[in-house]
Amino acid sequence: MKFISKTLIPLLFVAASPALAVDLSGTPAQGGMVWGVTEPGAVVTLDGEAVMVGADGNFVLGFGRDAGASAELVITHAGGARETQTITIKDRHFDIERVDGLPPKTVTPPPEWQERRARETGMVREARSHLTGALDWLKGFIRPAEGRISGFYGSQRILNGQPRSPHYGLDIAAPIGTRIGAPAAGIIRLAVPDFLLEGGIVIIDHGFGVTSTLFHMNSVDVKVGDTVEQGQQIGTVGKKGRASGPHVDWRVNWRNVRLDPILLIEPEPMRAPF
Repeated sequence: MKFISKTLIPLLFVAASPALAVDLSGTPAQGGMVWGVTEPGAVVTLDGEAVMVGADGNFVLGFGRDAGASAELVITHAGGARETQTITIKDRHFDIERVDGLPPKTVTPPPEWQERRARETGMVREARSHLTGALDWLKGFIRPAEGRISGFYGSQRILNGQPRSPHYGLDIAAPIGTRIGAPAAGIIRLAVPDFLLEGGIVIIDHGFGVTSTLFHMNSVDVKVGDTVEQGQQIGTVGKKGRASGPHVDWRVNWRNVRLDPILLIEPEPMRAPF
């Protein structure tokens, strides 16, 4: 299996056997996304789990923040031939980020929020559960807003002095009302103006289980079922929910795997991705 770069992002693939025929592109690192094309009808698995293969043989896969050092990709062709490739996954260093000045209820939610939070998280899971053959994810991503990057994927969060889960998004700080555009084309699967922790939230389905989630929005300018083009306005920057200042938090998922958005765009010059 050989590897070909199709992006501006540094690729970290290890040279593979020339006898294998599938080309892979992307960033095989913690938080990275990788994609390729095989023959239609082939069966693809990653560490034993089935991976969707499109009508033209396209497939995509991703690695979480805490992914191990390697993963096994197996492609079984319609005629029975089998290819196995060990993908080396780049280990990354993640900083500690301290965020103060948050509304106390958003750091330690009170018991009366429990039922509503269960509904909200269920809505997010449902919105991310769609598997379509759309290839919008393959056409590339852009930043959803102009502004200073104020938070990075993978950072261990200390919220109001209390240790919490890592951050899984890319925060872009900008004044309230700043335009937010779709990072890539797709279908709106969730559009709600007032989640408790996320504030205004939008989830865009880019196909093959790849989704963008954007939140803390001041306004939500789309509705469920809308089809949006890359860069089309979907809302505006706000500071609703668990936010110490106005920004948009952009998150990317491959199915349930949380990916690093900065690895899908040209890395910011003030900080290398590794």
